[in-house]
Amino acid sequence: MNQQPDKMLRIAVQSKGRLNEDTMVLFEEAGIQLNKAKQRTLLLAAIDFPVEVLFLRDDDIPQSVANGVADVGIVGENEYVEKGKEAVLVKRLGFSKCRLSLAIPKDEEYQGIEWFEGKTIATSYPLILSDFLQKNKIKAEAHVISGSVEIAPGIGLADAIFDIVSSGSTLVSNRLKEVEVVMKSEALLIANQGLTAAKQKTLDELLFRFAAVQEAAGKKYVLLNAPKDQLDAICQLLPGVKSPTVTPLADEGWFSVQSVITERHFWEIIGKLKILGAEGILVIPIEKMIL
Repeated sequence: MNQQPDKMLRIAVQSKGRLNEDTMVLFEEAGIQLNKAKQRTLLLAAIDFPVEVLFLRDDDIPQSVANGVADVGIVGENEYVEKGKEAVLVKRLGFSKCRLSLAIPKDEEYQGIEWFEGKTIATSYPLILSDFLQKNKIKAEAHVISGSVEIAPGIGLADAIFDIVSSGSTLVSNRLKEVEVVMKSEALLIANQGLTAAKQKTLDELLFRFAAVQEAAGKKYVLLNAPKDQLDAICQLLPGVKSPTVTPLADEGWFSVQSVITERHFWEIIGKLKILGAEGILVIPIEKMIL
């Protein structure tokens, strides 16, 4: 299928790492299939949807979107804040969550942020660090490093680090401990301020697909048989999107009830349904939800 050039939306995506992996999963679930015939290229077009994906370093994405090299981008909030906000924040995507934290050698005694006074802090995020230190009236030196920030204290290059923390395992392996969380980060969808009407329409369709995927996350579709005398109580447990679907069964005094529940409350609700006499409970995963 030939895509219309004026509608083609170029999306900048991290070339590797966890954010890339999570983004590719979202694309797949949203029906965005990339033409991977040319695996090594930095630019891949989607099949049957007017989107092409540009693979970049994460710290290049905000500026590439701001200056129009890409129309939109999926980037970590940490990079968006550090590299400036010329691009427009369109949507928080809720995945690839992490935090930017200050960490110090494991054996150091830490009683408060004053510990950092006069210290040297290795980081790839000097602007965010500087802003945090100024707000807390701490004078410290930022030593800018691109990559492998965590090794700086061990080789005597810095007293502490300011870097991304996810599981914390990297800190542990480098004998560091997290002492201050400065900001939390997640994947963001950002856009150039000058999108044409045609590209905005494509973006709106993409957002619609993303929303359908994300709305279904963590939800289950439940079908069950309910006795008439407990129908009201069972329906109160199952609000659904608006309200449960209730249908009389051939057996007098019984009804079929269909609804949506969240994974977080799944077992609690199922247990209560059984106590109320629900039978034949069928649970189905939800792939998409269109509200």
